Amino acid sequence: MRTDNLFNSSKWNYESEAFGMAMDFLKTTDFSACTPGEVIEAGRGVRAEIQEYTTKPTDQCRFESHRKYFDIQYVCSGEEMMGYTPQRELEPDGGYDEDSDLEFYKEPASPGYIHLRAGDYAIVSPDDGHKPRCIGEAPCVVRKIVVKVPAERL
Repeated sequence: MRTDNLFNSSKWNYESEAFGMAMDFLKTTDFSACTPGEVIEAGRGVRAEIQEYTTKPTDQCRFESHRKYFDIQYVCSGEEMMGYTPQRELEPDGGYDEDSDLEFYKEPASPGYIHLRAGDYAIVSPDDGHKPRCIGEAPCVVRKIVVKVPAERL
């Protein structure tokens, strides 16, 4: 699954070498021995961050976006809801942190949500506001690989 807006249809190349490399990396890497917090370099600026956490109520999670990277958020185990609203429709809640490539936003009036289960992934562009780590059916531990793909390579 990958969703986007027609407004962005010619902006990003989802068939690029960088995306192909990132997807191959997800398919061929055994992440079972990796430690939460570990970062694995995949080459050409692509890297994977190993995350493990317990999902939280939606009111305890925040919308965020990134300017320099796409996220490929791949759920290895567990399940979560992830909020989605185009970044251009969000109101900043604090400033952009260039070091962490992260900006937070106020809660929008009516965000959309997707349900990610083990084996699912979502591609989040710099144009997307997203709110990960939300409870799905019930609170659970999620093990997720977030692959960072440099936006300038697209």
